[in-house]
Amino acid sequence: MIPIKVIGQSAATPLDTAAAFLKPGTLNLGALPPLALYVHFPWCVKKCPYCDFNSHEATSGFPEQDYLDALRADLERSLPLIWGRKIYTIFIGGGTPSLMSAAGLDRLLSDIRTLLPLDGAVEITMEANPGTFEAEKFRAYRASGINRLSIGIQSFNSAHLKALGRIHDGDEARRAIEIAQANFDNVNLDLMYALPQQTLAEARQDVATAIACAPPHLSLYHLTLEANTYFAKHPPTLPDDDASADMQDMIQQETSAAGYQHYEVSAYAQPKRQARHNLNYWQFGDYLGIGAGAHSKLSFPHRIIRQARYKQPRAYMTQMQAGNPIQEEKEIARGELGFEFMLNALRLTDGFEVNLFAERTGLPFNAISQALDAAEQKGLLLRDHKIIKPSELGSRFLNDLQQMFLTD
Repeated sequence: MIPIKVIGQSAATPLDTAAAFLKPGTLNLGALPPLALYVHFPWCVKKCPYCDFNSHEATSGFPEQDYLDALRADLERSLPLIWGRKIYTIFIGGGTPSLMSAAGLDRLLSDIRTLLPLDGAVEITMEANPGTFEAEKFRAYRASGINRLSIGIQSFNSAHLKALGRIHDGDEARRAIEIAQANFDNVNLDLMYALPQQTLAEARQDVATAIACAPPHLSLYHLTLEANTYFAKHPPTLPDDDASADMQDMIQQETSAAGYQHYEVSAYAQPKRQARHNLNYWQFGDYLGIGAGAHSKLSFPHRIIRQARYKQPRAYMTQMQAGNPIQEEKEIARGELGFEFMLNALRLTDGFEVNLFAERTGLPFNAISQALDAAEQKGLLLRDHKIIKPSELGSRFLNDLQQMFLTD
């Protein structure tokens, strides 16, 4: 982990005066990258034993109106950092945003439209879990402006869903997809593999069931035991490395045969149906994050900053009332930018255009040339005058490849 230095709240404007920032070693971004908006909804019905996201069980309901008030105030407070910049994608994540009422979601999107200029083809994604699907509510979500739905299926096998602590079973998962596809033409299904006691045949059945639904996008994640989760403290019996590798190979074969492009480590899409919001992350674009625990990455002509909001919902709302929801802000050091860019861009199986590095970091290309040479010599990287991408070996050992761009 790169050590970070916490700095005070910045009073800088998006123009960042030359007097303050034009000094030796400063960045020089000729143009700012595309900007996305992330909205975090922190409540869920039940905390899953593998989940390390900022989610909190809504055992006695949740203060929807108070939270929506805080989100609007958060967005208003952030406007000076993004004056004049258009929003190209919006992602409402959690937690379980589909716990929100139809009226609440409509108010949220109305507030966003009032305060921000949106691209005419803006992609607006909302996460939803099968245990919260109500046909009428999802019709209302669509009418309010949600045009992409991401459903947390995880598995169609009821026994595996129970082991994962999910509140739905296989039948509810299928019903959720029916409701989603009746209202949305852009749907992503999230599934996990290498689950406790899962066999290759069971993983194959999950993938086949998902493909049979013909969603434009699939996200297929390997279950990992994250720190500070129930599974980390009480680890279940998982498939070994060889069995997990067999599942990964099977996924590649089945999705490819069905016409899905494996365009990122865990993402598979039909032609021209990639997740635009996530692509912006992987291409080191900018994003403003509002809500409890939300993170931001914002570029200015001569610097790039990261922010993190207070994680606990009550603390976030209290701090927002006091006018300061940001718990931490830091400027990304020049020496960290190469690693941060490559940490994201190397997740893309087709890599990135050579010019993108300088465009998004403000650094000259030679800042990473030594690491690129070393990675290429080890067979982890492929490149020509246009494209840089991980090799098949580099994709298999992606962490090792990414770490080669760390600097002292």
